[in-house]
Amino acid sequence: MREFLAKTAVLAGCYIFVVGASAQTAQTLGEIRFHGGTSQDRDSGVWVDEKYLGSLKELHGRRKVLLPPGEHEISVRQFGCQDLTTAVVVEANQIQTIQVNMLPTPPTTPVLVTSSLNFRVHPGRAAVMIDDKYLGRASEFGGTMHSLPLNSGIHRIRIQLPGYRTFEAEVSLAAGQSSQVKAQLLKVAADAVR
Repeated sequence: MREFLAKTAVLAGCYIFVVGASAQTAQTLGEIRFHGGTSQDRDSGVWVDEKYLGSLKELHGRRKVLLPPGEHEISVRQFGCQDLTTAVVVEANQIQTIQVNMLPTPPTTPVLVTSSLNFRVHPGRAAVMIDDKYLGRASEFGGTMHSLPLNSGIHRIRIQLPGYRTFEAEVSLAAGQSSQVKAQLLKVAADAVR
């Protein structure tokens, strides 16, 4: 059987995330579970070894996170909150639970927001990153009532979801400008996900 090493792989049509392992070693994996007490915690995005897997509330049941034994970096991110990053040592056939309690970022000097951006992205559960900061799922920023306030200037946009090709773009917003990002993420084969 051909082995492949993928940072994120989808096995046998299921949505079980196996990070950094081949299909042959599925019996020796450990599981990471997440528990968040608030809706803000559960809406936070999860990265394993710098690869986005989905929101906390999506990663259970058929979409559980299985990792090969060894050390992995887990990062949970939410807009307006401090990143929760931890190293975990995964052991074969063991389940570990990470308690998530997102804390607000310390207040900073207010910045005058003069522009806005909204998103029409399919699938809507894709993660939206602007200037390397996770903001939430694309569906949270659709339509005129849910526009994302931004400072004018140039911003880097990355939209990603496991099993789909990442969308990247750069937008330049003038003062007072409202703009929209449209993206249809393309599915990729499980062995092409990197």
